[in-house]
Amino acid sequence: MFIRVNLQSYSLRRRRSEKVAGRETSGHVCHYVRALTGCSKSAAFSTREIISDLVRTFHVWLPSYSRFTANTVILKALTITVLIFGLLINCALAQDAKELEAESKANQKLKGEHLLAEIARVKPSQLKKELVGIHPRVYLTQSEIDALKEKTKTQNELWQTALNRVRALTVEPPPAPAQERRVQNEVGIGIAEAAFVYKITGDKKYLEAAKKYMNAAVTYDIWGYAYNKPNVDLAAGHLLYGMGWGYDLLYHDLSNEERDKYREKLIKQARLLYNYFKLKSGKTYSYSQNHTFIPISGLAVTAYALMDETKEAKEWASLSRAIFDRVLATYSMDGYYYEGMEYWIFSTPWLVHYMDAHLHSTGEDLYLTNQGLQLAHKYVAHATLPGGEFNFDFGDIYAGPITRARKGDDYERERINGKFRTNYNILYNLASRYTNTEAQGVANWLKSKGQVNAEEFWTFVWYDTKLKPTPIERQSRWHYFKDHEVVYWRSGWNDDALAFAFKCGPPEGHDTLRRTIAFPDWRLSSGHAHPDAGSYIIWSKGKYLTGDSGYAGVPMTEHHNTLIFDGRGQAKEGKGHDAFDGVPYSRLNEIKIISVVMNAKGVSIIADVTSAYEPEIGVKKFIRRFDFNAPNSFTVTDDVETTRLQTIISFIHADEKIEKLSAEKFLIDQTDAKLFGEIIVPKEAQTKVETNILTAPGKPGSVDKGEREERGVRLSVLTKPTTKTKIILKLKVE
Repeated sequence: MFIRVNLQSYSLRRRRSEKVAGRETSGHVCHYVRALTGCSKSAAFSTREIISDLVRTFHVWLPSYSRFTANTVILKALTITVLIFGLLINCALAQDAKELEAESKANQKLKGEHLLAEIARVKPSQLKKELVGIHPRVYLTQSEIDALKEKTKTQNELWQTALNRVRALTVEPPPAPAQERRVQNEVGIGIAEAAFVYKITGDKKYLEAAKKYMNAAVTYDIWGYAYNKPNVDLAAGHLLYGMGWGYDLLYHDLSNEERDKYREKLIKQARLLYNYFKLKSGKTYSYSQNHTFIPISGLAVTAYALMDETKEAKEWASLSRAIFDRVLATYSMDGYYYEGMEYWIFSTPWLVHYMDAHLHSTGEDLYLTNQGLQLAHKYVAHATLPGGEFNFDFGDIYAGPITRARKGDDYERERINGKFRTNYNILYNLASRYTNTEAQGVANWLKSKGQVNAEEFWTFVWYDTKLKPTPIERQSRWHYFKDHEVVYWRSGWNDDALAFAFKCGPPEGHDTLRRTIAFPDWRLSSGHAHPDAGSYIIWSKGKYLTGDSGYAGVPMTEHHNTLIFDGRGQAKEGKGHDAFDGVPYSRLNEIKIISVVMNAKGVSIIADVTSAYEPEIGVKKFIRRFDFNAPNSFTVTDDVETTRLQTIISFIHADEKIEKLSAEKFLIDQTDAKLFGEIIVPKEAQTKVETNILTAPGKPGSVDKGEREERGVRLSVLTKPTTKTKIILKLKVE
């Protein structure tokens, strides 16, 4: 029996423990726990080796006796046993383990046939008659591919970009078991990419590259992570999409043996995923969460590719159609994406991939059923910071100050040759589907800023040459997302513009309350949203002046520009990755912006943050007024009442440093841009500057078990214990 552990961290701690026995032992044990729960570079240690090491450790840690007795041996054995069981319990209580339990647990209130069963039976999920027995067919037929060959002559720039990005020509597929983060995802996308380019060019090198990636996928016994939701999660979705469509595109270019091999693997993996997601009495789904709709999107693509080769494919397609009925019905009403821009980039392609495959294969247009996607361009435009290199980072998005310093794994992973990979090409698709000239204009603007896409061949396919764009300069510089209660404003669309955002709403928007009642089979999973009601972000002259801290394994209110009370923040923070787990949505729905006035001269927002805090915290009233007077002045006014004496702390964050100029004044100096701050009241407030430390996300399956990490600095403004106070901060950008 072997356990996967972090070779570097375990061995290093082991050596240190041997050097400083007694003093280092507790650290050794803690690091052993970390070794079991996550690593990026792994090696196998035998259970015997680890337990032997623990025995040596506890031999030092437990009281020493001049003579070892049977009782001592028993005590050590019991201690080690308790530790091991403690480790197992610790793993079991990880946030993702809670979510897995919720996925498998039936809702006892939902009796009888599943609510989606009728949808699965009656909604279209059969191939159009003219596509039966035809390949390719899922996204394109051969005649449509021939038309795209002509398009390469008029859209040479887009086509050359697609050709230059065929990863299967330059990157070897990872060998089995391919357990590094997201590497199997790249294989799935790489198959589709190379297969499509081959069908356009006829160049055999792309055919061989596609088959090389397909052969690699066949060797992966587990699609996904062996330690977390094997065969049924994100990687499975990517590979079913890529290999399913690759099989469809290359059907007539494969030998009988190759078709058999790929088809058998697809059937095996699709069957595993289908059995995991299939309808059961009382089963609930996180319809709005990407871990549901990404794998289901891939399942549908494979279903349509194999529809006339295996009877099971009809069941896969009908299940996918039923689940997507809810996915689209629970999608954002106002275009804002609650998980944050990083997850919009990662997740939204799979909504499009499903709807495109379904439309082409069955003839049913699901784009017409969704309001939020018609407004998605507004979210993308306003969430993009001036200059186009970064985003307003509400929710789980990258690593805050580390990413903005152009450092860290997140920065490298989301850049291709130094260019920000944002999947803005989705807007070309939506622009074409909805004849939306604004969406076309936003996509053109992001392209001009050097942004790139994970699948550039789709940019070539989706771009509608006949749709005249509305230039970004002619689009509104401010927007209020009413359902999610987020306000954006900027002085212009130029790179050195001043821009800010304010957020104060329920995690998945107000309309979610109505929809959870309408869809009792919808299980919320809002962990990528943060307990950040009442917070704001300010940017100027290409610099992030104050705002959020980025992706957190355990999101906390103190990581945002808002208030905590006697050290306690919003919702059920600190108990895992999902701060909103177990909080009645009816109460979250009371978090709201009361009024918004916006124009070129300024912004005035009044927000009620009270219900963001659990009742036992004792917040009777928290009304925040956020005022901006152009060109550069802000006033933040908090009117607060509590049921008992409490110390209230207001936070101001910065990426690098905050300088205290006096008891009431401070400076955030970003060289090109500066933010001067002054505490108007209370005059007796104490202030301190400290490092902002959070729990970074851990590996998949244990996202709330990450390392502690520094993310910039923060100024804490502390009141004296009080039951009623007003806090007024004045901020000025220079």
